[in-house]
Amino acid sequence: MNRDPHETLSTADLATAAEERHAHQQAAHDAGREARETRAELQSTHAAKEEKLAPLFTQHVCDEFRHRWDQVQFSFVDDPKRAVREGDELVAQVMKSLAQTFSQERAKLEKELGQNDAGSTENLRVVPSHSRL
Repeated sequence: MNRDPHETLSTADLATAAEERHAHQQAAHDAGREARETRAELQSTHAAKEEKLAPLFTQHVCDEFRHRWDQVQFSFVDDPKRAVREGDELVAQVMKSLAQTFSQERAKLEKELGQNDAGSTENLRVVPSHSRL
């Protein structure tokens, strides 16, 4: 999805890109998914109660998204079409930001796992369980 940074982004753009990757990702995801989910659920039940969750966004980014969402809602009465378009763009940007955050965390894990396979299962388990909005 190489785009001009000034070009507007919509949820339809994200959905189209996602559909293009879906078949490949689905095959990789399905392989052994049930066994991994069962193990992860058992391992994380206890740990999740004791561990503090890391934010998915910095406080500044979170505040900015909230402010923009408020503006979209306030503008709906005066210009519903524009508000819907801006809301769609905002949702797309939030989703893109989430994807970037997870991509960065995945890259960190892959780097860690490449350097040290010991504890790799624990590292993989902890990342999803440490994320919250």
